[in-house]
Amino acid sequence: MKMMPGMMLTTHESRYTTVEETCAALKTSIEANNWQSPATRNMTAAITKQGFTLDKQVSIVELCNARYAGDVLATNPEVSTLMPCAWGVYEGNDGKIYITGMNMGLMAKIFGGNIAKVMGGSVADDEAKMLTPVIAE
Repeated sequence: MKMMPGMMLTTHESRYTTVEETCAALKTSIEANNWQSPATRNMTAAITKQGFTLDKQVSIVELCNARYAGDVLATNPEVSTLMPCAWGVYEGNDGKIYITGMNMGLMAKIFGGNIAKVMGGSVADDEAKMLTPVIAE
C-alpha cells in the first residue's frame, strides 16, 4: 500500500478465527460501549448475489454514536458522507482475520475545527476501547 493510503487506515489482527465471529464480537463491544451497530454487511454474499466472485470473506460493521454524530453534523453536514463509521473485517491472504478502519486521529487533523475535537478525541478514544477486546494481543 502506498504511504498516504496506508496512513489513512489502521489495521489490527482479530483474536478470532472467522469473519463472522469477529463481526459478532465487534457488535457486542460496540453496544457495550453505548454505541449502536445499525448493520453488518456481508460484502462477499452481496457480490456473489450479483454474479461476481470474491474468494475471501469480507464484511463491514457499521457503528454510530448519535451524540457525536450530532455534534459533527451540526457544524459540518458535508461530512455526512463519512457516516456512519465503519470497520472492515476481512480474511487476509495469510488466512488470518483483520479489522481495518479510518485513522480517526489523522482524519481529525486533516479536517480540523469541531471535527478534530470530536473525531480526534471522544470517537478515537471510544474506538480504541471497542477494539481492545477483539484484537489479537
